[in-house]
Amino acid sequence: MENGRIAVPSNGTGGLNSTRSGHFGHCDVFTLVDVENGNIKNESTVSNQEHGHGGCMVPVNLLAWHAVNALIVGGIGRRPLEGFAQVGIDVYFDSVNPDVKTVVENLIANKLEKISLDQTCGGGGDCH
Repeated sequence: MENGRIAVPSNGTGGLNSTRSGHFGHCDVFTLVDVENGNIKNESTVSNQEHGHGGCMVPVNLLAWHAVNALIVGGIGRRPLEGFAQVGIDVYFDSVNPDVKTVVENLIANKLEKISLDQTCGGGGDCH
């Protein structure tokens, strides 16, 4: 990824030095990383919101509102994956690396694959 904004579901207070949450819908925060010319330029965080009205589309709409281009997950359900496709956010899969900085660097280096529908979870966050 040369340019854009990456979101990573993160534990605790988030940031590049935090750990990636195993399932995007149950993360504490999303770490947002701005990439310019293949380099990390800025990082920020946004709190995850409750799955109340709107269900799994709540975080989809939240990240779309924050102009995210790519999301890196260790697990995701079918419905939100389809929602991200509808709003133009590419979703990448990495269930191996536990830290945010590593998964971001891997996406910048084009080492991650887009997640496919057959890799989605049935729900509840225990899919990997």
